[in-house]
Amino acid sequence: MTGSEKQSDVIILGAGLIGLTQALTLAAHGLRVAVIDRAAPAHLMDPQNDGRVSSINSASWNIFAAIGLSEKLEPHGCDIDRILINDSLKPGKLDFTPDENDGPLGVMIENGVLQRTLFKAAQTHDQIDLYLPKQVEKTNRGDHHVSVTLESGEQLVAPLLIAADGRGSTVRDAAGIVMTKWQYDHSAIVCTVTQEQPHENTAYEIFYPSGPFAVLPMRDNEDGSHRSAIVWTVARKDGPALAKINNRAFQAELVKKTGGFLGQMTLQSDRATYPLGFHHSAELIAQRLALVGDAGHGIHPIAGQGLNLGLRDVAALAECIVDGARTGLDLGDAQILARYDRWRGLDNLMMSAATDILTRLFGLPGDTSSAIRRFGIGMVQRIPPLKDQFMVEARGESGDLPQLLMGDLI
Repeated sequence: MTGSEKQSDVIILGAGLIGLTQALTLAAHGLRVAVIDRAAPAHLMDPQNDGRVSSINSASWNIFAAIGLSEKLEPHGCDIDRILINDSLKPGKLDFTPDENDGPLGVMIENGVLQRTLFKAAQTHDQIDLYLPKQVEKTNRGDHHVSVTLESGEQLVAPLLIAADGRGSTVRDAAGIVMTKWQYDHSAIVCTVTQEQPHENTAYEIFYPSGPFAVLPMRDNEDGSHRSAIVWTVARKDGPALAKINNRAFQAELVKKTGGFLGQMTLQSDRATYPLGFHHSAELIAQRLALVGDAGHGIHPIAGQGLNLGLRDVAALAECIVDGARTGLDLGDAQILARYDRWRGLDNLMMSAATDILTRLFGLPGDTSSAIRRFGIGMVQRIPPLKDQFMVEARGESGDLPQLLMGDLI
């Protein structure tokens, strides 16, 4: 290393939701973090660039509480107090309603609000250096440290590199980490609507052979109008046409899909279309490298767990790094990385497999398939211990939880 190189404890590639949350969790424990992204701050802060909303389960929400952001986010979030699941509006439904003392199942919040809040917190944190917009020219993961050279000529050095640069991660590919991936014959149409009837903090998921149709509760507008987010999964070939039909025709389709139980719906945002795919890395680590979020895995949004899976990565990796720092280990030490890979590998694989199976099961056409699905829904509804386990999964409270997922700093 030379004197011109900027030394950090950790370098993170990617200033999206996962990268910034990772930076803030590490900085909260006194570590020096450098965050690099090729996007300009104005682009990252523009809500028009991501019209999606996310369901943050109660365990993931604890991360934001632990790093002091939950109070800033709460005025913008809408509690999920109930989840209703139905097969094509046919008789029989699965109703997840927790006891009053258990609190909400999660919080619905717009990605744009979450991104702005995280970015502002990172911008003002003494332990975080933001390099934006900066392009990475070269990355070298050596035996003793990682060095990253930017196109501007700046050189950053740290013991560990974290890839939070999404499903197209270049550093993951350069490390030779093997990916399993495929495309679904699905696209998701995402938009925000107002509706006549209040949603009563209920998330609705209706399964059709063409894909799930979700109505997700959002905070009412200031004028009192009731608001929801729509995530409509359609056949890929139908996505562009449905995203372009006139508003009145599209709104009529929404009412038809819901069976009218929320009354008339009026579009409040543009319609965005996202192709859906699956990818899963064989490992989450390489020499002095850890993958988090979409850099390591991407799943179908059928269960709304994609961002939560990434936040679990963040919490586990933070704990491994902080524990390693306290015992005097090199932060890029193979022991730290192996612990992270063991901790997250199986959970990621199980969730990825479960969402893929659900996608295929609920996509089977025909009355027989529908009858089998409704039988399964009814069985879960009638067996309290089974239903309770599903609610534990929905909250993100199953398995070996990192401290941050319990709301505590490490």
